[in-house]
Amino acid sequence: MTLARSARARTGAAEGAAVRDDIGRTYAAATVELTALRLTALQAAVAAAVSSGSTRIDAACVVRAADRAAPAFGAADQRLLDDLHVGSVLLAAPDGTLLAAPRAAG
Repeated sequence: MTLARSARARTGAAEGAAVRDDIGRTYAAATVELTALRLTALQAAVAAAVSSGSTRIDAACVVRAADRAAPAFGAADQRLLDDLHVGSVLLAAPDGTLLAAPRAAG
């Protein structure tokens, strides 16, 4: 959660995310919003992990403004989590308050 909060704060982006791969390496990223490219923070963090050789993501944390009415994840992020079989996922507010744990560690 600290890495995800830091990525968001450092860039001023809407979201920050961090993922941990199966050997303990961590990757953090923020939302990417360019004219030709739009990535959620989770997509950017996973892309960093995969491009560094990770083949499995064990855990993910996304930090964004607290909006309890919003779904935990959009369809694209949900497909990404499903495709990678991510087991533990947290959604938190910028202050670290846990908003949701759509998938808890088992």
